[in-house]
Amino acid sequence: MMASKASLRLGAWQSLCGTAGGRNLQLPAKHLVTHGVIVGMTGSGKTGLITVLVEEALGAGVPVLVIDVKGDLPNLLLSFPSFAPGPLTPWLDPDDAELPESAAVRLAEQRRAALAEWGIGEPELAQYCGGTSLRVMTPGSSAGELLHVLSALERPSVHWKTDPDAARDSLGAAVSVVLRLLGRDPDPAKSREHVLLSVLAERRLSRGESAEIGALMHDLAEPPIAEVGALPINSFLRKTERARLAAALNSLLASPTFSSWRQGTSLDVGSWLTPRDGRTPGVVVSVAHLDDEERALVLGLVLEEVLSWVRGLPGSSRLKALVVFDEVYGFLPPHPANPPTKRPLVSLMKQARAFGVGIVVATQNPMDLDYRALSNAGLWCLGRLQTDADRARVIDGLQGANRVGQDSSALGQALAQLPPRWFVVQNAHAPEAGPILLYPRFAQSLMRGPLTRGELRAALEWRAEIEGQRASEP
Repeated sequence: MMASKASLRLGAWQSLCGTAGGRNLQLPAKHLVTHGVIVGMTGSGKTGLITVLVEEALGAGVPVLVIDVKGDLPNLLLSFPSFAPGPLTPWLDPDDAELPESAAVRLAEQRRAALAEWGIGEPELAQYCGGTSLRVMTPGSSAGELLHVLSALERPSVHWKTDPDAARDSLGAAVSVVLRLLGRDPDPAKSREHVLLSVLAERRLSRGESAEIGALMHDLAEPPIAEVGALPINSFLRKTERARLAAALNSLLASPTFSSWRQGTSLDVGSWLTPRDGRTPGVVVSVAHLDDEERALVLGLVLEEVLSWVRGLPGSSRLKALVVFDEVYGFLPPHPANPPTKRPLVSLMKQARAFGVGIVVATQNPMDLDYRALSNAGLWCLGRLQTDADRARVIDGLQGANRVGQDSSALGQALAQLPPRWFVVQNAHAPEAGPILLYPRFAQSLMRGPLTRGELRAALEWRAEIEGQRASEP
């Protein structure tokens, strides 16, 4: 994977007092190795800034993994290699009374004029589309790519030979998900059921066999091992207890909803983010269709896999990949709350920088975030916030991270007066500049809003078509 030396062109900037500024805020890509935080209420332009950040990273050759909770970021698929109006027709506002042909022409011209202000024309659009490869994964839904969320358990991995510690971490997270679904103790260190299932699964996986749930049920009934640790297996977990666990696993296995979690692409972040055919990969994991508990379980597994992948990379001070988590509210709460996403997120914020992987988290609700976990973030982009309490909470977080001085009155005043689409930016790599104001550039992707399942399928077909056309060029 190539590390990028490029800068990311985020938009126009000016000083807080308005005495200096320019059209091009160039953020060195390596500054994101120390992570970023984006905060802004609905209507602040937060999603637009995230979209621009992802576009710039992909355009600079940096692979990106996007976690999408609200359903907005599959709009990244709607990037077009030209200003031709025809491809825009399926994405027009259905409530627009204008004829589709004329509405598409008008939208195409609006996009041409808006992007021209930022020096982006058809050559730049074609270069971006031709140099990127986008995927959208929808665990539990066939709208995008199905994701086998338990692949660490049910599919043999080469990591058992190349990096057994990483494979063991991924397996432990998958077993925890299964036990949570059964309503049982998922703690890897304290749960006897977790320990036994992990021992049985590792025995199979390390030999290159599958440890799918049906096979584990057989192993519970007829154990292939005599001891667990220093205890006979019947002393560690009695036969009746193993039978009850097997019966619960069977009920889970028979669930039609659960079956969709066991199909599709394997959970392999390293493979996802490996460039192919000269294209930089962008992968969106969208969980907008899942309920809150399912989101936490699935994203906990995804983040554990990201953490295992990161720990297997060589050290680097350059940005080699970017992980963007939009709407992290509820997934990184303060102590004592501990959803499945918190441990891997905290670990990534502490460790990923050493391996050249940047983490960017975003939220519209800053009140319930663990700001101690965010203390490693070097870049803060603060948009319009609704209440005085929100603004005070963010300033407290910045002070706790030593990102502002003791006198924060100017920052508080700026946040109170921000218009939509403007952000206060504090960059720890340029402390002498102090906070500045940022107005993000116009996004190349069409900001269509959340896509229905049918629209997502159509967008994926469109993207596959233009990527196929590029692949067929001599």
